[in-house]
Amino acid sequence: MTGKHSVFSRVSRLRSAGRRQSRPRLHPVALAPAGGIATLRQYLTGNRPTKAARHPEARLRTPRLRAGSRLYFLQGARKCSVRRHNTERWVMATSSVSKGCFVFKPDFKKRKISVPIEDYFNNEKLDSEDSRLRFETYHSLWQRMKSETEQLQEELNKNLFDNLVDFLQKSHSDFQQNSKNWHCQMKLREIPTAALILGVNVTDHELIFRNLTEIIHNNVTPYIVSLQAKDCPDVKHFLQKLTSQLMDCCVDGTSKEMESVKAPQRTNYSMDSLCSWYMTVTQRTGPNMTGKKRTTCRQWQSPPVVLILKNMESFSTKVLRDFIIISSQHLHEFPLILIFGIATSPVIIHQLLPHAVSSLLCIELFQSLSCKEHLTVILDKLLLTAQFPFKISKKALQVLTNIFLYHDFSIQNFIKGLKLSLLEHFYLQPLSVLCCDLPEAKKRIKFFSVNQCENIRRLPSFRRYVEKQPSEKQVALLTSETILKEETQLLLEDLHAYHVNYFLVLRCLYNFTSFLPKYPLGRQIRELYCTCLEKNIWDSEEYASALQLLRMLAKDELMSILQKCFEVLNSSTGKQLGSTTQKIKDFLTQFQNLDDSKEEEDACGSEPKGLQKTDLYHLQKSLLEMKELRRTTKKQTKFEILRENIVNFIDHLVRGYLLPPESQPLHEVVYFSAAHTLREHLNAAPRIALHTALNNPYYYLKNEALKSEEGCIPNIAPDICIAYKLHLECSRLINLVDWSEAFATVVTAAEKVDANSTTSEEMKEIIHARFIRAVSELELLGFIKPTKRKTDHVARLTWGGC
Repeated sequence: MTGKHSVFSRVSRLRSAGRRQSRPRLHPVALAPAGGIATLRQYLTGNRPTKAARHPEARLRTPRLRAGSRLYFLQGARKCSVRRHNTERWVMATSSVSKGCFVFKPDFKKRKISVPIEDYFNNEKLDSEDSRLRFETYHSLWQRMKSETEQLQEELNKNLFDNLVDFLQKSHSDFQQNSKNWHCQMKLREIPTAALILGVNVTDHELIFRNLTEIIHNNVTPYIVSLQAKDCPDVKHFLQKLTSQLMDCCVDGTSKEMESVKAPQRTNYSMDSLCSWYMTVTQRTGPNMTGKKRTTCRQWQSPPVVLILKNMESFSTKVLRDFIIISSQHLHEFPLILIFGIATSPVIIHQLLPHAVSSLLCIELFQSLSCKEHLTVILDKLLLTAQFPFKISKKALQVLTNIFLYHDFSIQNFIKGLKLSLLEHFYLQPLSVLCCDLPEAKKRIKFFSVNQCENIRRLPSFRRYVEKQPSEKQVALLTSETILKEETQLLLEDLHAYHVNYFLVLRCLYNFTSFLPKYPLGRQIRELYCTCLEKNIWDSEEYASALQLLRMLAKDELMSILQKCFEVLNSSTGKQLGSTTQKIKDFLTQFQNLDDSKEEEDACGSEPKGLQKTDLYHLQKSLLEMKELRRTTKKQTKFEILRENIVNFIDHLVRGYLLPPESQPLHEVVYFSAAHTLREHLNAAPRIALHTALNNPYYYLKNEALKSEEGCIPNIAPDICIAYKLHLECSRLINLVDWSEAFATVVTAAEKVDANSTTSEEMKEIIHARFIRAVSELELLGFIKPTKRKTDHVARLTWGGC
C-alpha cells in the first residue's frame, strides 16, 4: 500500500535534490525502431540515440511520421514489427510504437455465449431448497403474461391492419379494372401509397412491420419487400435489394416452379428487368394456381408488389425521387404499392420530395395507436388486475414509467423491464414460491419446511400482524408450524380478496375523477394507482379538492359516472364489495324518479318581504343580513341530498378498500419493491460505472486482496487502476516522467529488488511497458489527451466527482 500523496511528493523531492537535473529536454518522437521498450528507456533516462541508430532502414522505409507529444510516443510502447507484402507495400502491425489506427478483419466471429436463466437459480449464492420450483413458477407466470401481452398487441393493431388491407385491395382492384377513360388512365400513373404514422417509439416498429408483413402475405399478395435506409445509399443498391427480396418470394407451394423462372441478371438491376421477371412469374403461376384455398385477392392473375420503407425519414431524397419517377413510368407493367413507415409527421413526405415527385403518389394516411394509450392498456391488463398475482411497488413502477416517458416511448422495452422485475422478485424473495394462483399457493404451504416457515415469521408485515394478536395466538404462531400454515392460508385468501376489491374501487374512483378540472388525482389511471400505492389517498389535499368538485356535478354527469361504475362492478365474476353493486343501482333508480321542478317551486315559495326606504348604510347592512340568513336557512333539494349521499358513499369505499399494500400481511410475497435494482440495470450510467471500476476494482472483481482503505493504492491492482488513481492526484497537466516513476514506485512497493542486478533492468522494462499500456487505455477511455503546450505532458479531461 502507498499513501495518497506519498508517491508524487517523493518524486518532487527527488527532483528538487537535483537527481534529474542532467536530463535534457526531450524532443518530439518520430517513428520508433523495432526495440520499442529499450528505446523507451533511453528516452526516459535522457540517452537519446542518434538518427542513424534510430532509423537503420531509413532508405527502405516510407517517410517517417511526426508525433506531437511524449504521449504520442508512450501510447504505443510495444514492439514494432514490419512486414512486406508481395504488392511492395509496407504494413505496420499493432505493436508499433507510433500512434496509429489499426484495423483487422477477424478470422472468425465470436459467438456470444448466453447463460440460461435457470442457471441463476441453481448457483451457490442462492441457497434455497425450492430454487427450481421458484424458477418454474416464474417461467409459467411469465408465459401467461407474455401471451396476454401478445394478444393485446394484436387486438390494438387489428383496426390499423384491417384498414391497410382494405386500402391495398381497393388500390389494386382499380388497377385490375384497366378502364380506358382519361381519368382512370391518369390515376393509373399514380403509385398508391400508404403513409403509416407509427410514432417515435422506433424500437416497437419492427414488431408492427413483422405482423403487417404476415397479414399482407396471407390476405393480399406474396410479393412483399421491406427496405431500410442503411441498405439503400443509392438507386443501384435500392434496386438490388428490391430484386433480391422479390426473387425470394414464392406463392405457397409453387417454390419449385419459381426456381426455374429466369431471374434478372445480378449485374443488371433495372426496372425493365424487374418488369420482365414479374410478367414471367405471374404468367407461370397466375392462370394455373394450385395449392391451398386463397382469398379473392390472392386469385388475381397479377398480384401487386408491396414495398415497405421502414424508416422513410432516413432515406435519401435523391434515392426516393429517382425510384418514384422510374416506378411511375412502369406502373402499368409492375403494379407497385408503397407503404411509408413514418415516425414523426406526414409533413416529412413533402419535405423530402418535391411537388413534381409527390404528385406521382396517391397518398392515404393511417395512424397507429398512441404509445401512451398502448401503455395504459398494458398496465390495465397486466398489473391492475387480480388475474396475475405479481405486483410491483410505487417506486419500481415509477422507474419503468419514467424510462418509458422520458427516454424511448417503447412498449417492448417496458415489457422487458416488467420481465426483469418478475425475474428479480423470484430470485431475491425466498417466499416468491407463493406468488402463484391462490389454490396452488394453499397447496404449497402444506409442504413448507421449517426454514420456509421461519422465512414467513421474518417478514416485517407478518411480524406487525402477530404483534396485534392476543398473547396466546402470538405464542402459537411463533412456535407451531401447523397453526402458522393454517394462518398463512387465511392471510393469502385475504390478500387475494384485497386485490380484487382494490382494483374495482380504484376503477370506480378513476371514473369519478378522470374528467375533473385540472385533474387533481391525475389524468391517467396509473397516476392514481401510484398515489394509492404510496399512502392513504384520503389524507392528501388533492383528494379533498376532488370531493369538493364532485359535490358540484350536474345530474347527467353523475348518472353517466354511476352507469360506468355499475358496469365495472357488474363485470366482476365473484360477489365482491358486498351490496355495493345494488347500492349504485338504487342511486340510478332514484335519479330517474327525481322531479327537480317541484322542488324548485318549494324552494322559491317563501319570498322575502320588501325593503323599507332607508339610507345607503342601512340598505347594505340589511342586504348582508339577508344573504347570511339565506345561506344558513336554505333547504337542500332532493338532488343535492342525493348527490351528497353519492359522494359520501364513494368516500366510504375509498377509505375501506384503497388501503396501501404495506398494510396487508404477506404483501412481500407478491410485491416487488427493489427499485434500485431496476435502475441499475435499465438506467445505465457509464461514467459512474467506469469510475467505480477504476477507483475501486474490488467492487466488480470481488477479490479480497484488492480491498484497500480510502486514499491508498494497492500494488496488486490492475495497471490501469493504478494509473487512474495516480492521475486523480494531478492537476490539469500531468508530467509523464513523474507519472511513470510514481507508477513504478507503487508497483514495486512491496518488492525488494537489487538496483544493479540484471533482473532489475528487465523488471524496469516490463514496468515501463505496463505503464505505457495503461496510459494508452486511459486515453482511449477519454481521461487524458496529448497537449501541444508541453511535449512531455498530457492534459487531464475529467474533473470532480461522479
